[in-house]
Amino acid sequence: MILTQNLVKKYGKMVAVNEINLSVERGTVFGLVGENGAGKTSALSMLATLSTPTYGYAYINGYEVSRNPREVRRSIGYMPDSFGVYDDLTVMEYLRFFADCYDVDKRLIRPRAEELIERVRLTDKRDTYVNALSRGMQQRLEIARCLMHDPEVLILDEPSSGLDPRSRIEMRAVLQGLRDTGKTILISTHILHELAEVADEIGILRSGELVAVAAIQVMLQHSNAYRTIVLCARDEGNALERVLQADKQVLRIEEGREGLEVLYAGTHSQQAELLTKLVEAGVRLTQFTEKPTDIEDLFLRLSAVQEGQ
Repeated sequence: MILTQNLVKKYGKMVAVNEINLSVERGTVFGLVGENGAGKTSALSMLATLSTPTYGYAYINGYEVSRNPREVRRSIGYMPDSFGVYDDLTVMEYLRFFADCYDVDKRLIRPRAEELIERVRLTDKRDTYVNALSRGMQQRLEIARCLMHDPEVLILDEPSSGLDPRSRIEMRAVLQGLRDTGKTILISTHILHELAEVADEIGILRSGELVAVAAIQVMLQHSNAYRTIVLCARDEGNALERVLQADKQVLRIEEGREGLEVLYAGTHSQQAELLTKLVEAGVRLTQFTEKPTDIEDLFLRLSAVQEGQ
């Protein structure tokens, strides 16, 4: 449903997007992750036909973005990372206005708007002026606006940007609901863990290059295979160091805020054996706990492995 081939965007001598090859299957959610300035917005603006690729090709729903921009625009709902609202329109009027812009059948506008208002949890705000909504409510309204012409593809640029924790939770619930509609969704963000319960696949963008792509299931499998153990101990004679270095499942040892952090690749049984060996070696442990896997650290680890191949 979304395909790019050696997609490049340059601004003068600066390369914002460098030969991205991306493929997003119909009905899936793809998360594009990267820090600010990585090229996410530049990539999405080309897919949304708002800027022209310097080189390469991009296809949405089978249409090439440069040759068939009108068809692409009818196929997508695009939510930019920043947007303006119309102060003198209510929520319902706002959605009806954009439906008219897309020539939606007038018989469908009202029921579709009512359905979408309920889906984005703004039922009690349908007659409220848009500028009176909180930022989180406006973000959710923008998603409803993207859906008014029933596009097959949604392109959402930083949909949780600038939201407070409660609004982020509400936005995540909306995105989880959208996932069940069968739409193809491309989401960009710089906060990886927000996609863990939404995306089917995640790609990391770094300095304009797509350095790694992994299915969410692959990440979850790796989270079970690699874990971090936090150790605090009173050690005499370097017994702790000797035991850890002798264990082939120990991949990395470093000082952390809570104690010694050990990246461990073994099973839970092997982890228990490690604890037994430490005790038998005379190491007086005050803490031996498994640290929850940080999905962001895990993905960066996976991307580093793929870059080294």
